[in-house]
Amino acid sequence: MLRGEKVGLRARHKDDVPVLQAELYDDVVTRTRTDSRPWVPVPADAEDSPFAGTGYGEAAAPFSVVELGSGELAGGAVLWGIDPHNRHAHLGLSLRPAFRGRGLATDVVRVLCAYGFAVRGMRRLQVETLADNAPMIAAAQRAGFVVEGTLRRSAWVYGGFADEVILGLLAEEWTA
Repeated sequence: MLRGEKVGLRARHKDDVPVLQAELYDDVVTRTRTDSRPWVPVPADAEDSPFAGTGYGEAAAPFSVVELGSGELAGGAVLWGIDPHNRHAHLGLSLRPAFRGRGLATDVVRVLCAYGFAVRGMRRLQVETLADNAPMIAAAQRAGFVVEGTLRRSAWVYGGFADEVILGLLAEEWTA
């Protein structure tokens, strides 16, 4: 397990999948805000469930987020779009509703950065999020990410277009 101050990132367990599926995927409106792919109904036991942790190959490293204090499953996190040639990747996270607002997201971002930079040897990590997602933007900035720009009306989100913010962090800017 990779450990931060408040969270640990570990391999996805089979019993994590139905919990993450129910709380983070089956909520259609919320899910459309966190994934650029269109929502489609997928059962939790399907091999193509986004939380099954299969089918990623070397392009992504999915984790389950565990709150260290309670030992409870708090959500999911992923390093995705891993490009070993150019040495960059994207990161994402989604916390279960009961675990939001506890300051866990910044710790998740920091642990993902440690994994990306120290373990995987990345030179750059990037976050894309909706411009109105103030908690994610703040978590990324607290972890050292810098806003690099806004993609105007680039994301289709449940019936309308929304702006996306791009944040980046370079290996030499990262502090362990």
